[in-house]
Amino acid sequence: MQRKTRKTVTKLPPGLIGNPYLIPNSNRIYANDKKAKIARDILERYTGSPVERFRKQIILTNFEYYLDRFHTICGDEKTKGSAMQVVHSDSADVSIVDFSIGSPTAALIIETLSTVDPKAVLLLGMCGGLHRSLKVGDFVLPTAAIRDEGASRHFLPPQVPALPTFKIQKFVSEIIVEKGHDYRTGVVHTTDYRFWEFDDVFKAQLYEERALAIDMETATLFIAGFASKVPIGALLLVSDLPLQRNGIKTKKSAKAVFREFTDLHLEIGIKSMSEIATRGEHIRHYKW
Repeated sequence: MQRKTRKTVTKLPPGLIGNPYLIPNSNRIYANDKKAKIARDILERYTGSPVERFRKQIILTNFEYYLDRFHTICGDEKTKGSAMQVVHSDSADVSIVDFSIGSPTAALIIETLSTVDPKAVLLLGMCGGLHRSLKVGDFVLPTAAIRDEGASRHFLPPQVPALPTFKIQKFVSEIIVEKGHDYRTGVVHTTDYRFWEFDDVFKAQLYEERALAIDMETATLFIAGFASKVPIGALLLVSDLPLQRNGIKTKKSAKAVFREFTDLHLEIGIKSMSEIATRGEHIRHYKW
């Protein structure tokens, strides 16, 4: 007589039943050795760099041009993997990673970088200025980000605000002032919706939110960083003014922004991360 096999059913803890936003602690990368091992492998494969070469202070960018300028300013070797690029600087004690664009890759780079236990991570990104007072070249130091993207919900419930690590933002603000420049603070709207500039309903929503700027990664980085115990901040450069007439970024205008503002943006980021490396302060305030 043929024996029937019993189907094994995984039982969820009571708090998870019917709630897709509650994530078991065993799924966290710091609590899952198998996941961390795979993440280290992905980091090496995607960047082409051994994990041992990563500095404890890391800059994130979406642009190869930033990587090239960093390499010229203070970089040592530059490596390219299957999906990303990285330059390490022993003199500045900083690494920079070009992780490409979008929320999914933002979440991925944070989880993989968590395996090298960074002291501080800083996004040097670009954003569209939404407030009428902003102009191209202004710096935005986000105090929070609106989670209008899909990646962050896999890390924390939707009611959790996307916030940067305060001390990193403090370091960055001090460097900006030291260099004689100004910056704006406020809420950034992070979205995975491309060509939203042509959607009048979406634009009306942005006005109601009073969002200062819009981008595609900040909220994801803040949430994934918090969930993965990675201290993270962001300094965004206003690259276009999409709500103004003829204000949407083009290939021509993007080149002008790179040429005029990249070096200053990088200098602030490098100095901020280098000073964090030399100071003995604890960056992460809380451990969960």
